[in-house]
Amino acid sequence: MSESTITEPKTTAAPHHSFFSRLYTGTGAFEVVGRRRVFYVITAAIVLISLLAIVFRGFTLGIDFEGGSKVQFPAGDGISTSQVEDVYSTVIGSDPVSVQTVGSGSSETFQIRSEALDLDQVNTLQKALFDAFQPRDGNGVPNINEISTSDVSETWGGQITRKALIALAVFLVLVTAYIALRYERGMAAAALAALFFDMVVTAGFYSLVGFEVTPATVIGLLTILGFSLYDSVVVFDKVEENTRGVLHLNKRTYAEQANLAINQTLMRSINTTLIGVLPVVGLMVIAVWLLGVGTLKDLALVQLVGMIVGAYSSIFFATPLLVSIKERWGPVAAHTKKVLARREAAVNGTPNAATAGTSVAGSGSTVTITKATPSASGPTDRTTARSPRPGARPTGKRHKKRH
Repeated sequence: MSESTITEPKTTAAPHHSFFSRLYTGTGAFEVVGRRRVFYVITAAIVLISLLAIVFRGFTLGIDFEGGSKVQFPAGDGISTSQVEDVYSTVIGSDPVSVQTVGSGSSETFQIRSEALDLDQVNTLQKALFDAFQPRDGNGVPNINEISTSDVSETWGGQITRKALIALAVFLVLVTAYIALRYERGMAAAALAALFFDMVVTAGFYSLVGFEVTPATVIGLLTILGFSLYDSVVVFDKVEENTRGVLHLNKRTYAEQANLAINQTLMRSINTTLIGVLPVVGLMVIAVWLLGVGTLKDLALVQLVGMIVGAYSSIFFATPLLVSIKERWGPVAAHTKKVLARREAAVNGTPNAATAGTSVAGSGSTVTITKATPSASGPTDRTTARSPRPGARPTGKRHKKRH
């Protein structure tokens, strides 16, 4: 036996890409589906906190739902909301529900929301406000008629709630039908679970921080459902593309292809959320802080919370839940077991026959190959003489006719 030493070239290390580069290109392999149990625990904890807040704290319903009286008059120079609250408390004997400024400049007004007041209380309060602040009309003359009052019945808020629930039910039915026809039942179930999560968490956030629930809040809640559904559909579309034909291959599982889809759409989800959140933040800054429009504040808050929650649910809840549903039963479950069993067999199996007779010496930079040499008794066996001698000429038919 003779030995020859072949020195292999050292392999260069793979280029290291930064976190943001891998995030942008979608090749970062951020493990979401593989760690779905962790995200299930986080999601369950968020839902539990939201439900506890709803049950024990309840909601701060606005005057449109509870009913009451609303008093409004032009704002003067140097008048603050605390001064208006003091006058109201002195006359009525209780604090108002809310006092806020609406509008800006010459159209700025004070708006008082309180429990239902009778006629005597309204007249007394109107006179006290006029004596304290002297609101002026368009001609600059103090006028008591500039203090307007109105009553709001709680039945109107009930009608708004009932119509909103009907709209929500119709929306969910149409969404379920569309996703079931466009994709499959598993995706429809995961999308509806994500919508339920978005609604519960948004409602729980309002209950936890004590934001006032108004008809604008209900309208905003319906709008964020469309945003959450859009984000989930984008991810599901990529999942469907990546998993097409995966059952006919034995290299990757359905879960791995779904996780790849999350990585490929993660940057898009982040960009979509930021693009959606920035106008809402601008709405809050301009319309609420500068112009003092309280209705827009309620609409902007629910949209801000809902967009952030919807982005989380589509990535870290809807898609992992889809994988769990698919791997529970059916052909995907059998395919996953088959792929994992094949990998385990490859790890624990015998070495490839092509590598038999080859030994590695050292750290990998030098490979020593042992070859059999022809003996005097006869020709060398083909299985032991596969490696040509260094510098040997190619073998084979040189004059073979070329086509």
